[in-house]
Amino acid sequence: MRLYNTLTKRLEEFVPADGTVRMYVCGPTVYDLIHIGNARPFIVFDALRRVFEARGFPVIYVQNVTDVDDKIIRRAQEEGRDPGELALSYTQEYFVDLERLGVRPPTYSPLATAFIPKMVEFIEQLLKKGHAYVVDGDVYFSVRTYPKYGELSGRTVEEQLAGARVEVDERKRDPLDFALWKGAKPGEPRWPSPWGEGRPGWHTECVVMSMYLLGETLDIHAGGNDLIFPHHENERAQAESLTGKTFVKIWLHNGMLTVQGEKMAKSLGNFYYARDVVKLFGTEPVRYFYLSRHWRKPLDFSFEALAEAKAAVTRVYNFLAEASRVPKEAQLQDQGFLAFLTEAEKRFWTELDDDFNTPGALAIIQEILGEAYKRGDPAALREAGETVRRLSRPLGLFQEEMRSPELGDLAENLLDLIVELRAQLRKEKNFALADKIREKLSTLGVELRDSPEGTRWVLRS
Repeated sequence: MRLYNTLTKRLEEFVPADGTVRMYVCGPTVYDLIHIGNARPFIVFDALRRVFEARGFPVIYVQNVTDVDDKIIRRAQEEGRDPGELALSYTQEYFVDLERLGVRPPTYSPLATAFIPKMVEFIEQLLKKGHAYVVDGDVYFSVRTYPKYGELSGRTVEEQLAGARVEVDERKRDPLDFALWKGAKPGEPRWPSPWGEGRPGWHTECVVMSMYLLGETLDIHAGGNDLIFPHHENERAQAESLTGKTFVKIWLHNGMLTVQGEKMAKSLGNFYYARDVVKLFGTEPVRYFYLSRHWRKPLDFSFEALAEAKAAVTRVYNFLAEASRVPKEAQLQDQGFLAFLTEAEKRFWTELDDDFNTPGALAIIQEILGEAYKRGDPAALREAGETVRRLSRPLGLFQEEMRSPELGDLAENLLDLIVELRAQLRKEKNFALADKIREKLSTLGVELRDSPEGTRWVLRS
C-alpha cells in the first residue's frame, strides 16, 4: 500500500517496522457532542484500520480523548458546571456516537487527565535538554531549538508568526514558542508540578499519550488537515527534540467537511450533530457518504448527497437480499463471470493500495452489481453477492443480515407468497390478474423480474 505522507508531500510505500501497525488518530475535545464533520476522520481511519487488518497486519489503534482544555473550561463556566463532570458526560456520549457511526472502539482511548504525571515528567526532560523554559509558573517550548520546525506544515517563519492560532504573550522569548504547561487560574482544574499547580498544554497531551502507548516512533499519525499546524507541528517538535528519533513515519490528514464550500465548525454555527444525521439517514449511508469521496479531498455536506448515499446503500442491500434467495443448487451458466469476479477483486485491492482510494473501490462494487444483473443468470447473482460481502467487509459496509433493509420478516414472506400465487396464475393462463399484481406491486416500489428460472422481486431504490 502507498499512502500520501503530509511531511514529504508524496506517496510512500507503507510497511510497518515489525509487522504491527502503530497508529494514532487525534480524538475529540469533549466540551460538546461531536458534529458530523468531526466524524470524518473517525470513520475514514477506522476503515483504514480494517483494511490493514484484512491485509494480515495486527493494529494497535490509539485515539485520545482531550478531557481538559480551554474549551471545556469555558463551556463549564458558561453552564455553571464542574469542568471534570462536563468532560466526563460528553466523553460517555462520544463513545455512544462512535457506536452509532459504526466505528469500532480503539485499542486504547486514553484520557488526557490520566496521563498528567507522565506529561510533567516529559516537560521536565525537555527543560533539562534546553528545549523549554519557565516563566511565572508557565513552561514554554523554545521553537528555535528545533531546526526542522515548519517542515510538516510547509510554513515559513513569517507565515508561522502571522498564524492566527499562535499565542500572544509578551513573556515568551519568541512569538513562535508555545505552552507546555499553563499555570492555574482561579476556578480552573489544576494538578501539581515543579512549577506550581496548573495543567498541560494541548500539544503536549497528545505527544505524551501517543509515545507512552505506541513507542518513540509511530507508524502513522492521523487527523484532520486543520491539525497540521500548529498541533501536529508542535507534537513533532517536542517528540523529536526529546528523543532525537523520527516521531512519525507517515502523517495522514483528511480533508475537511464543508458546507457550501465553507468548513463545518461549531464556531460558525453551520454544523449538524452526528447523532442527528445518523438518525435521519442511518449508519451505513453516512459511512458510504464519506468513503465515496477520497479521504484527502474536501467533501461538501448536503442532505441531497446523503440521500444519494442512502439510495446507493439500499441498492446494494436489495441486490444482496435478492442474491441470498438464489438456491445453492442453481448452476452458473456463464463460467466467464467467475473470471470477471476474480479480476474485479484484484482491481478492488489495487484501488485501496493506491492511497486508500475508497471511491474507486466502491465503484467496483457497484460495477459487480451491474454486471451480475446484465448476465441475467440467478447463479451469477449468488456468486456476485458473496464477492460483494467479502470485499465490503474491510470497509465496514454491507455486513448486516441478508434482507431488504426496508422490510421485516413478515413483509418478505408475504412478498414471496404473492410471487408464488402470481406464478400459479400464469400457469393457469390468468395473465390479466397476474399482470395486475405486477402493476400494483410496481406502484408500491416492488419490481418483479421474470426469467426461465422463475420470478424474483426486488425493491427499487
